[in-house]
Amino acid sequence: MPKATEREKLLEVEHIKVQFGKKSKPFVAVKDVSFSIYQGETFGLVGESGSGKTTIGRAVIRANPLAAGEIRFAGQRISGRLTKEQDQQVTQDIQMIFQDPMDSLNERAKVGYIVAEGLYAPGRHYTEEQRRELVAKALSDVGLLPEFASRFPHEFSGGQRQRIGIARALILNPKFIVADEPISALDVSIRAQVLNLLAGLQKERGLTYLFIAHDLSVVRFICDRIAVIHRGQIVELAGSEQLFAHPLHPYTQALLSAIPQPDPITERKKKLLVYDPACHDYTTDAPTWQEVEPGHFVYGNTKELDGYRKAVQA
Repeated sequence: MPKATEREKLLEVEHIKVQFGKKSKPFVAVKDVSFSIYQGETFGLVGESGSGKTTIGRAVIRANPLAAGEIRFAGQRISGRLTKEQDQQVTQDIQMIFQDPMDSLNERAKVGYIVAEGLYAPGRHYTEEQRRELVAKALSDVGLLPEFASRFPHEFSGGQRQRIGIARALILNPKFIVADEPISALDVSIRAQVLNLLAGLQKERGLTYLFIAHDLSVVRFICDRIAVIHRGQIVELAGSEQLFAHPLHPYTQALLSAIPQPDPITERKKKLLVYDPACHDYTTDAPTWQEVEPGHFVYGNTKELDGYRKAVQA
């Protein structure tokens, strides 16, 4: 993975494997995935539905146990068994923004309780007045009025509900946020508002994001680096502009070709690429994860990697 730099690694994911089902016949959702996320950056994880993006995000927040590998946060292991104190600290430091603002909020609870729910956890001693003040500040930080705390989720629009979800994630003052496709369920007209809100909060609070999405055009706008995942395996990782300028893996090229173009003439003329995993022959030459240019990593066998290096030099 990327070589050590002056930047501080906040999250380190090393050779993790996540599987479901019976031990005798498990389904492997994520296999041998490794990456690091630096302090203050937005790291994008992109792939089609079912590729393992959300599974990785849920593994980071400890909702999905690992079958192999390790996850470290701020240099400390957070995967596997932890003490009660360590678990509480991880819960405070790492929060998640969920994909669907309609399903992620409790319809029977008022917004004030939904946002403040993390403050009721064991080990956190707040008075009701303190909770109300923290909820009011969290709502204000995401552009909502403090009096909204007395309302129910069904009284809000999709964009407002997602802001409530963001406020819930912010109230514990986390250092790291897993944003699981936070705009995919929203109208196009308010997606930019939520993206700008996340960018502004990052600047104000020094947050670090793992931004999960299936739309490369969105992650290009907000992410510093992007990892492309296919069938539980990361196939390419590079800086955002680097990835768009020199996409090397066929799957990345196929994703990029699917991005709609604003010019109708260009849209009609573009060639849509279809990725076929069968085109890779790994029977005699096993694939590896290699750096083909500074900061640009690709998964492939010897022949494919040689071709990627030549493409970069051309």
